[in-house]
Amino acid sequence: MEGNLNLYYIFYTVAACQNISAAAKELYISQPAISKAISKLEQNLQTALFIRNSRGVTLTEEGKYLYEQVKAAFACLQTGEKRIKQMAELGVGQISIGVSTTLCKFVLLPHLNQFIKKHPHVKIKISCRTSSETILALENGSIDLGLIGLPEKLKGFVTTPLMEIHDTFVTTDSYLKNLKIREGITRESILKNAVFMMLNSGNITRKYVEHYLEVSQAPLTEIIEVGNMDLLIEFAKIDLGIACVIREFVQKELKNNELREISLGKAIPKREVGFVYSTQIKRENPAVSEFIEYILQQFG
Repeated sequence: MEGNLNLYYIFYTVAACQNISAAAKELYISQPAISKAISKLEQNLQTALFIRNSRGVTLTEEGKYLYEQVKAAFACLQTGEKRIKQMAELGVGQISIGVSTTLCKFVLLPHLNQFIKKHPHVKIKISCRTSSETILALENGSIDLGLIGLPEKLKGFVTTPLMEIHDTFVTTDSYLKNLKIREGITRESILKNAVFMMLNSGNITRKYVEHYLEVSQAPLTEIIEVGNMDLLIEFAKIDLGIACVIREFVQKELKNNELREISLGKAIPKREVGFVYSTQIKRENPAVSEFIEYILQQFG
């Protein structure tokens, strides 16, 4: 586009007023400055845009066509400005979050309701996916924010811890009682004869626990793979076996003795759960910054 936006705005104002003097008053600039701007725009476009007469100016055919285009363009700009101001006043925004079903249920959802009440004009989109899929989505820019078990390093991204979590093994007293009758309940007999239930292979939590088992020389003989932690917890509660879960997410079951923890030796090292996001997203999307700050306050 030749010229600049200022020239087109002067042209638009003169065409709307049909008078250079009236346009000068509206724009708070001199008549010679307006005449000079119009001449420059006509020179750039190599066509006459106005016909001057004693009463003012009228548009040429080329001028009429240009006026309709410029009028539509400025209408779009005005709509955009109005929308931006409304967004600022109402706190309008959008946040896309990637999170596993487990962390969504136990970490995100308990705090999401109050945030939505406080910021009713913020649209939140939640994509339930594995932590590996969440990281890929962050890298390709399809989500703003990830809530995952934090890796040691993630180049190019900011990590904000929320809470510590502890992987553990749980089962019921009745399962242990029956196992004892059949095989005994020494560490070795449990490892050899118990049915263990774990998240699917490739899951970050599964890999973390498998590394612990390898270092601790605690090989598991029989493993049932389950798609999510909710099912692991429920299967453990019906005496199906020993489930690998996150202690913080079975506090109710441990407290009321529905489940009990099983020690396979040294405790599994703790991990951290938190947000992962690009370095610039908090500047580009104020709603993300507001959301992170709010959740951090809840975890205090």
